[in-house]
Amino acid sequence: MKFFKTIAVCALSAMILASCQSNPKPLPGITQQEVDSVSVAVGVAFAGMLRGSQLDNINLSKVMSTIKTVLKGDTVIFTDQTAPMYIQQYMMKANEALGVVKADEEKAFLEANKKNEGVQETESGLQYKIEVPGNEVKPGPQDTVEVNYKGCLTNGKQFDSSYERGETIKFPLNGVIPGWSEGLQLIGEGGKETLWIPFNLGYGGREMGPDLPAYSTLVFDVELIKVFPYVEPAPAKK
Repeated sequence: MKFFKTIAVCALSAMILASCQSNPKPLPGITQQEVDSVSVAVGVAFAGMLRGSQLDNINLSKVMSTIKTVLKGDTVIFTDQTAPMYIQQYMMKANEALGVVKADEEKAFLEANKKNEGVQETESGLQYKIEVPGNEVKPGPQDTVEVNYKGCLTNGKQFDSSYERGETIKFPLNGVIPGWSEGLQLIGEGGKETLWIPFNLGYGGREMGPDLPAYSTLVFDVELIKVFPYVEPAPAKK
């Protein structure tokens, strides 16, 4: 859900309407070229807020005709108060529909992927391929690990890489997505593997930035560098 993005879109729309109504002509000292340029800038900002959301396939001609209708002072089926509520309702429904579509796509991908040589699947649906098993020191569910990794979508588009940042990362296995927590326990120190993480073991229906859409199947190449065993905290003194 992108509720705050929705509110931003509504706020921008309201700002555009108010501006057009109160300033039909350029202000003194403002040229028509500047008005045209800022109009393009508003369009870019508007498109940026819509891109990747459940609103990126809206009927733009309907948007423009509605703006013109409102500017003329005629009524439409929504008010300033009811329009944002309807947008939110629509996005909730669209998000659920997107989940169904992505689930079908993911199922087909994983069914094909598990037929590839060396790919195994756990009971949870996590798929993995061990490139290097590592030593006998494997992490437990509460241990902290140090890793290097590269994360991609199923189309090969990279969204994250510790290699490119030039530094490893440490985290407790009980503090990351389930696919990571389960997958890292399959290898030992020095091990390398590829993980294919279904979205229900990843970020689900959440968008995690412009490069990581909602309902993404995640592909990670992971190198387990070191395991730091969990240490039970000392009991608090009375």
